[in-house]
Amino acid sequence: MSIIRVENVSKTYLLGEQTVTALEGVSLVVEPGVFMAIAGPSGSGKSTLLNIMGCIDTPSKGRVEIEGIDVSGQTPDSLADVRARTLGFVFQTFNLLPVLSAQENVEYPLLQMTELTKEERAERVAFYLNMVGLTKYADHRPNQLSGGQRQRVAIARALVTHSRVVLADEPTANLDRRTGESILNLMREINQNAGTTFVFSTHDKRVMNRADRLVRMEDGQITALGMKREGSWIFVQDRRKPEDDPEI
Repeated sequence: MSIIRVENVSKTYLLGEQTVTALEGVSLVVEPGVFMAIAGPSGSGKSTLLNIMGCIDTPSKGRVEIEGIDVSGQTPDSLADVRARTLGFVFQTFNLLPVLSAQENVEYPLLQMTELTKEERAERVAFYLNMVGLTKYADHRPNQLSGGQRQRVAIARALVTHSRVVLADEPTANLDRRTGESILNLMREINQNAGTTFVFSTHDKRVMNRADRLVRMEDGQITALGMKREGSWIFVQDRRKPEDDPEI
């Protein structure tokens, strides 16, 4: 069973008097436990697709299912509940609250879960801060942390709600090469050990090379779908033009 299913989704925006098409007839299935990269140049639609999959944005046409439930026409409150309990987000700008410590930033999404006691929240926060290697930095505010440490806080925050899927929008874009590799190693370890599904929007070849599923996008459409088998890519759908670079 798919954990996310996108069926014939299109997205248009009004820019002044002009209609801009961000996505056109996109269909995609995300299976539980995959490590998927959605790749493409700026303006290809990859971030729009990620936002629609994450219930941050809604499609103009088409259908989106999360764990078998159609979320396409749900109310903002219902979508917020889906985001809070199924989906976690990691952004390239970290999106941490500057006045809160690392511990408080990780705890913040749990405050919506009224069924959890203060002690249960504290236990979860401690567990995930330890998972990302930041226990001794729990009381530090974001401006006291490096870029890599802030991204680790963001990963812990994404996982603390027991999210089954983590959606990451260019998570290595603001990190140096060594730190980016460290963050990718951490995410892959969580994926393999905990079975958490990861979906990335990226143009970073390091992310693509770590993925086991690859979605290539251009001009709001999927141009190639690939899966990795024994270290090699097999493309089950490939609409790239002959002159396109075939390398990952």
